[in-house]
Amino acid sequence: FGHERRRIAFGELVGRSIWVYGQQEVVKDLIAARIAVGGALLFDAEVTEIADIQTDQPVVHYMEGSEARTLECDFVAGCDGFYGVSRQAIPISALHEYVHDYPFAWVGILAAVPPSTDELIYASHDRGFALHSLRSPEVSRLYLQCDLHDDIAQWPDSRIWEELHVRLETVDSWTLHEGPIIEKSILPMRSYVAEPMRHGRLFLAGDSAHIVPPTGAKGLNLAVADVRVLARALAQIIKSGNAAGINSYTDTCLRRAWKVMHFSWWMTSMLHRFPDTGDGTQRQLQLAQLDYVTSSHAAASSLAEQYTGLPFEEH
Repeated sequence: FGHERRRIAFGELVGRSIWVYGQQEVVKDLIAARIAVGGALLFDAEVTEIADIQTDQPVVHYMEGSEARTLECDFVAGCDGFYGVSRQAIPISALHEYVHDYPFAWVGILAAVPPSTDELIYASHDRGFALHSLRSPEVSRLYLQCDLHDDIAQWPDSRIWEELHVRLETVDSWTLHEGPIIEKSILPMRSYVAEPMRHGRLFLAGDSAHIVPPTGAKGLNLAVADVRVLARALAQIIKSGNAAGINSYTDTCLRRAWKVMHFSWWMTSMLHRFPDTGDGTQRQLQLAQLDYVTSSHAAASSLAEQYTGLPFEEH
């Protein structure tokens, strides 16, 4: 911000770092792990309904090709994302939904060019937010704040690179490298939480239960945290009949989720251009906060602690 680079040194502040784990790599590794233990995988299968979730034997109805099939279950883990059928199986009367929409979106691109940085760069500029993320040694992931109602056709490649140069520009000699854009889309920004995350023998996990604005890079982290808690709870009840874990599933997961929601909201509020009153007050408050966060050891440590991941609750 202010054309200057300020570094938050995670290792020095909290002794931890982060890993950038591309979604396609996660999927490949999960498939390999499942095959390695002889587990079944169904491809080209679409779940149509989850039923009887308040009984001892919930069922999953799905289509495999053109054939309708039914899977009888002891428990169902709904890990099918925000638009999946799992959450829809919970009666509206039993579900409380918290929703917060942001007044802007992101243009996201994948570019066939090596990253211009070894670390993530978050940029707060008068023209809007920008992020240089990382994907692989050959591919870069970058984002730009845009208007909520923009269409991707309004963002030709030349405009995207021009805005990235402007928003990421610094007074030192750092240079943003350009390359062919191989993918681009517009991503709305939203916070969402569903409560409870369990209904009968159906358990929501990941985006089916909550989504965060990607500013804090916490979507996958929250999903993995949910699954970790759920796996232990299911092992507990299956092995010993102890239902303590599944009974506390919602409370355990949401305690973490709400902390992460706050962190993601805080990062988003600090870094993005919001509608102002016209006198520049909002922008000056952001700059003051950014200066404090990057100059105070305590404030920088708080950011680093939350960004690198909150501790798990152990029971």
